[in-house]
Amino acid sequence: MPSVPFATKDVPGLVHFFAGRAAGTSAIPDFPLASQVKALEAGLPQTELTDLQDSLALTNDRLVSLVGLSKSTFHRYKNTSTNLDPLVSDRVVRFALLLSKAIKVFGGQEDAKKWLMSPQFGLGGEIPLDYAKTEVGAREVENLLGRVEYGVYA
Repeated sequence: MPSVPFATKDVPGLVHFFAGRAAGTSAIPDFPLASQVKALEAGLPQTELTDLQDSLALTNDRLVSLVGLSKSTFHRYKNTSTNLDPLVSDRVVRFALLLSKAIKVFGGQEDAKKWLMSPQFGLGGEIPLDYAKTEVGAREVENLLGRVEYGVYA
């Protein structure tokens, strides 16, 4: 399999790609969907986990809960250059995509983070990041963001 053309010392990975694209500052002009899928299947570099943690300002405990890792596996990833498991990679991208959508809706990363970490009426009082632990929940958070964007917040 060809090497993944991102997440090097000089080129940001998918987390920064999605957040940067939403804010209009992505350093990667194009990252085709097929390449994204191949990158996920190969497993993202462990730096993507740290990038997600930094982008959302999450504690270690909060991050492992969201992406479904044990603390020991999390620390193993952080202390080696091992690629993430494809399922963990998919979860990292799930949250990066939601952050990207929230940045587009709210116009900035800080407002997006605040919304993603606050209970939302449209989710029955649940916190969007917690609700998005499953793919079905993530799609509902995305739908709610779409309703907020178009003023149909109910």
